[in-house]
Amino acid sequence: MNSFQFLVAVTASLGGLLFGYEVGVMNVVLVMDSFRIFFRFHEWKGKAIDEVGESTDDASKAIFVLGALCGALMATYLGEKFGRQRTIMVGACIFTCGAIIQGSSIRSSVMIAIGRLITGLSIGCNGVLCPTYISEVAPSNLRGTLSSCYQLMTTFGIIVASLINALIWYKTNRKPEGLLSFTRKGDEEISNLEWRLALLLQVVPGLGLATLMCFVPKSPRWLCSKDRDEEAVEILAKLNAASTSDAVVQEELKAIQEDVAATRAAGSSSFGELFSSVIRRRTFITFLMQLFQQWTGINVIMYYQSQIYSEMGFNKVMSTVVLPNVNNLVNFVSTFPGMWGIERLGRKTLLVIGSLMMMVFHLSTWACSKLTGGKKDANGKFIEQPIKGWQYAAVASVFLFVFSFAWTWVQFHGFTKLKFSHFVSELRVLLLVLSLTS
Repeated sequence: MNSFQFLVAVTASLGGLLFGYEVGVMNVVLVMDSFRIFFRFHEWKGKAIDEVGESTDDASKAIFVLGALCGALMATYLGEKFGRQRTIMVGACIFTCGAIIQGSSIRSSVMIAIGRLITGLSIGCNGVLCPTYISEVAPSNLRGTLSSCYQLMTTFGIIVASLINALIWYKTNRKPEGLLSFTRKGDEEISNLEWRLALLLQVVPGLGLATLMCFVPKSPRWLCSKDRDEEAVEILAKLNAASTSDAVVQEELKAIQEDVAATRAAGSSSFGELFSSVIRRRTFITFLMQLFQQWTGINVIMYYQSQIYSEMGFNKVMSTVVLPNVNNLVNFVSTFPGMWGIERLGRKTLLVIGSLMMMVFHLSTWACSKLTGGKKDANGKFIEQPIKGWQYAAVASVFLFVFSFAWTWVQFHGFTKLKFSHFVSELRVLLLVLSLTS
């Protein structure tokens, strides 16, 4: 693999950074006192915040998922008609627009909802097309590793968002008076500028992806599917740092042409064909792999980890700032063993090892949490402090569970090894839909 191939793969992987940043930023914004007071979900009583108010967490996630579902369902058509590179670029611009709408929201939460819907459209579309584009420009012997860069960037985006916005959150929990104003007043320690800034910072990765996609080549496979073989061979030569007559370039071109010809001979693919008698068994294997991955409980930990740590007895700073950031860092670092092993140990081996480890640490998290002890009063405050040793043992189990999960995301790439070449786009869409809805 040369540097140009690597840079192209990393650029397209920034679509994962957008997804990770979106997930990370909303997890923090939704617990910001300034955000909740501004939209009147909570009230400031002079000494404390009234915790009895409308909850936006589930509604916000549902709207985002709805947008992502629509984007995923449109991705295959748009990618085939306009090309992966161009569609990803436009999707990044749409993401930027959604971020601006969220950050400039006025009193009504409708603008937040619209912004979330728009960013969801972009994430759903690019979540299908970015891995597809990477797999079409990557050398065959490194396709799995480079395709996993999307997952790596997703975890990195969560880290970036959580680190930046944890600092912002810390500032917004000092002095909540005066938060009904649109921006900062000179004598206020905190203001609505914090949550607006947190949301508007999504513009940076959005514009970054849109700009960088202008400089990467079109997919050689897409060009061949449009009978633009001369352009395809030039791009293959550039990707391989060789001439158009080079044996490796000609071999890759021939393989792409044969694949395109086979696809045309088979006719246009459809979602219904995934359940035909020919490949029904493979489809259900892939579906069940993805379904059980979601049912492991990883989303509960990543989305509600602050509440989990709080229930374990940690204070607000530890449960909202320190421990989530450590966990997100573990999530990022633990992606690398999977990237290393995907081509060396095989997808099935990694899946089995990771699943067994997750089962063990799931049980240890439950057991240690039970042993922490501690009693709460009617308001949910601890009147008898939990046992510190078991507290940290429970947290360590959570971290190890997240580490183990990094070995199991390989099913996103594993289905390409199950002879789905004619239906890869359709299956990728359905897997993303299943991931979002389960």
